[in-house]
Amino acid sequence: MKKLSALFVILTLVFSLSAGVLAETPVTRIVFWHSMNEEAGVLLEKYVKDFNDTVGAQLGIEAEAVYQGSYAQATQKLNAILQAGNFAELPDVMQMDATGKVAYFTSGKAYTVDDLLRDKPDTDVSGLLGAAMGNWNYTGVQLGVPFATSTTVTYYNKTVLGEAAPETFADISAVTAPEGTVVYATVPNTTTLANWLGQLGSYVVNNKNGSEGSADELACIENGALETFLTEWKALYQSGALQNYAGSTDEFVAGKLLIMTSSSSKVTSLLASIGGSFELGVSVYPKVNADAAFGATVSGSCLVMFDTGKQEAAWALENYLTSADVQADFAVGTGYIPSNSGALETEAWKQLVAAQPAYNVGLEQLMATPADMRSVTVGPSADFYYAIQDCVSEMLDSDLTPEETVEMMEDELGGLLTQYAMANP
Repeated sequence: MKKLSALFVILTLVFSLSAGVLAETPVTRIVFWHSMNEEAGVLLEKYVKDFNDTVGAQLGIEAEAVYQGSYAQATQKLNAILQAGNFAELPDVMQMDATGKVAYFTSGKAYTVDDLLRDKPDTDVSGLLGAAMGNWNYTGVQLGVPFATSTTVTYYNKTVLGEAAPETFADISAVTAPEGTVVYATVPNTTTLANWLGQLGSYVVNNKNGSEGSADELACIENGALETFLTEWKALYQSGALQNYAGSTDEFVAGKLLIMTSSSSKVTSLLASIGGSFELGVSVYPKVNADAAFGATVSGSCLVMFDTGKQEAAWALENYLTSADVQADFAVGTGYIPSNSGALETEAWKQLVAAQPAYNVGLEQLMATPADMRSVTVGPSADFYYAIQDCVSEMLDSDLTPEETVEMMEDELGGLLTQYAMANP
């Protein structure tokens, strides 16, 4: 009898354990494509692990972060999947910049924030900064939520230039570079042209820089904005203060480049690299001329979801990555602007800007920039980007007039828009 009782106990334990295994909540595995490297990449991988260990563990979700190279490279991979119809290879969540907007919107597999709000009306995205959210609204559809938010600011060598930051092209022209240094070196591209034409009250392309519909023509010719910018740009070049090449961060850190316009997200890495060899100045983006308005468009990246059947798990990850605490920590570690207004109330953010006000410049500029200043969204994004660079460089290298350059850009850029529209009716 004792043996039978013992056997009964053992069998009971076995069945109980088996039942526990069978009743265990299945794990939903999601794939997250991202384009963060260096310090930002390390932090992002950490956040995904933290998600898996906390929220994910509670909800039965496990996220895998997969680095896909640059934003442009990630968009190329996305396009390849979409063109081949291999939808099973789509990620559940993707970090995307402006180069992927059109591809995502037209994919037929997008699960937008609007879709989420329709299916889950109690979803709360009110804590996300409106200026940052607006950058990921396309034709009235909220595509995704902002994650790594930035704008373009001016970095300058305060030790050489003094306290006063140059505010206009004319101010930059007036700077005399010590021997062996360059004042300013850059070549305009889609982002920077949108900034400078936006300061002049113009868009680069129609439909509010392609944010309200597919852009199919330039919007800066008839109003004279492009010619005004090119005239001021050529004058800056002829002053000797501007060099017609893309100045590098290494040059700036080494003290060989005095002024650099770049992403506000570089604050942390610049402070670390300079290491006190000179005082870093950070100010708002330079104006085309005294009549222009201050401001620069919001940029960075967003998180989007695909219709893979795992949208609930995908949103849980996105919601975590855009939470106040994660966004504050990300800002401290990288220099990106917090996308969540709650992050601005955390001790981490308050201590950061109190100790180093440079971190607050990007946020203040973002909040002061008119909402109508939009980044450019065009189908032929990569070709458009390089065509702007090539045309402006040609003006300086071949001494073309601004009027001749306007005609060239109208042909080159307008041609790209027309070709894309014909190929994608």
